[in-house]
Amino acid sequence: MSSPVLLFDLDGTLVDTSHDLAAAINAVMRAEGHDEISVERLGHLFGQGGRAMLRRALADSGVSEPSPETIERLNRDFIAYYRADIATLSRPFPGAVDALDTLRDAGWQMAVCTNKTEVVARELLRELALIDRFRTVVGADTFARPKPDAMPLLGAIEQSGGRVAGSVMIGDSRTDIDAARAAGLPVVAVTFGYTDTPVSELGPDAVIDHFDQLAEALAGLAGR
Repeated sequence: MSSPVLLFDLDGTLVDTSHDLAAAINAVMRAEGHDEISVERLGHLFGQGGRAMLRRALADSGVSEPSPETIERLNRDFIAYYRADIATLSRPFPGAVDALDTLRDAGWQMAVCTNKTEVVARELLRELALIDRFRTVVGADTFARPKPDAMPLLGAIEQSGGRVAGSVMIGDSRTDIDAARAAGLPVVAVTFGYTDTPVSELGPDAVIDHFDQLAEALAGLAGR
């Protein structure tokens, strides 16, 4: 009989990627002759992709309306810089690895469902020695539509050989919560990710401040 699946967002949920993402943005900025931007200034934009971060960094350097062509060129450069040093500073959030192992031992299947491209997500997970813990990795380009559409979540469950009933999304943003709602899944939100709105205000089914609390949160969802 198939098992339910835990679907994890990646950036801001499983792994703190902020410093490597900022380093890649700043490599682009230096190459273009612009000032660097701080990790704090990029803030919640870490969860919104390279284009959003580049627009913020350029605006801070006085380039308020870069052309679409410029953004696309710089985003290609950003991805190249990022992939060259994808896990220099990135680390799983405290308690994440222990939680994954505990949940796997308890019989859960697990998958990653991210809006990174699939190949880049897999590279990061391999570098951090996490990829073997997941039945599948779904990225923004794995299916026709990315999160917040339901397709990536439901596709990840299918690729994992799991069942929708009992499956749960774990994420850090409105995108994750909206995707879970579209798929008809409950969602656990983490408070330590990349969001401009406190996740408790976005209507998740449970909120955790640390991965030590995840198993209890899942048990609470099952008891409803």
